[in-house]
Amino acid sequence: MSDHVGSKSAGGLTRRDVLLAGAAGLVIGSGLLLVPKRYSRMPQQAQSFVAKVAHYQLDIADAITRGIRELGVNPEELKGKRILLKPNLVETASGAPHINTHPLVLRGAIEAFLRLGAATVMVAEGPGHRRDTLAVYEESGLADVLTEDHIRFHDLNYITGYELPNAGRQSSMRTLTFPCLFKEVDWIVSVAKMKTHHWAGATLSMKNLFGVMPGIYYGWPKNVLHHAGIENSILDINATLKPHFAIVDGIVGMQGDGPIMGDPKQAGVLVMGRNLAAVDATCCRIMGIDPYKVSYLERADNWLGPIGEGSIEQRGEAIAAVRTNFNLIDQIPAQHGIRLT
Repeated sequence: MSDHVGSKSAGGLTRRDVLLAGAAGLVIGSGLLLVPKRYSRMPQQAQSFVAKVAHYQLDIADAITRGIRELGVNPEELKGKRILLKPNLVETASGAPHINTHPLVLRGAIEAFLRLGAATVMVAEGPGHRRDTLAVYEESGLADVLTEDHIRFHDLNYITGYELPNAGRQSSMRTLTFPCLFKEVDWIVSVAKMKTHHWAGATLSMKNLFGVMPGIYYGWPKNVLHHAGIENSILDINATLKPHFAIVDGIVGMQGDGPIMGDPKQAGVLVMGRNLAAVDATCCRIMGIDPYKVSYLERADNWLGPIGEGSIEQRGEAIAAVRTNFNLIDQIPAQHGIRLT
């Protein structure tokens, strides 16, 4: 019996006690190797701003200006800067304007940044579903708005790229290729649409950045990123690009089988902030989704930004005042069980 793992040593300890103590020492000495990565990260703090905007004919520029100021953006941060707005311009379908970021939200963002001292504002997108970006640009109504406002639009799908090391390292991609246009701007702003998603659960400001990856390098519909893993690619792009700000169009969002086939959902909000993970976590809570059950957000927590409600200082409207549950489809694996209780 003296060799049994449960037998007592002379000091009153069993061999099991000794083995467990040794294992604990190994974990501590090896940098918490056996502790899930999220729990070994230092907690982060961020802010998000929620504005009630019931419809697109209201003063969206005022709401965005107020949000930028409430979030503590110093005027010197924007004075003379070149701002690139990246909308969610995916596809057009008759009677389905809720697929894309509404053109009047882009107009409001343009006015807000110029009002706050920006030197120039441009809009740029690289849709993943259609090779003819200009057709989507025109059919969506965005061309009418930008032409009237004398704002330049850039098709990111066909711009020569430059490589950066993959700072996220979640996928096997060693480098990421971004449009050379990004070297000519000071701020990159994700102007996303509030939508549920067939493969990712929710698509918001972080997922919106798929559209910055040029189609001439990443294919249609960004096949290279899909093969590398949608969630891995979301994290890699955000970690490497380090966007500066996010505005999410939730005035009318999309619920159900998004990002294209879903139904319109009146949420009546704009959500914005400097940290995209925190903005997306706030959006999820407004949609009645638990951000910790959206895989890429859970993995981003306290790395790309905080997603815990207690770590996000809420400005503007309280989440409880604007929450409206988006329809989820249990038969879609990415949407099953993600409801916020």
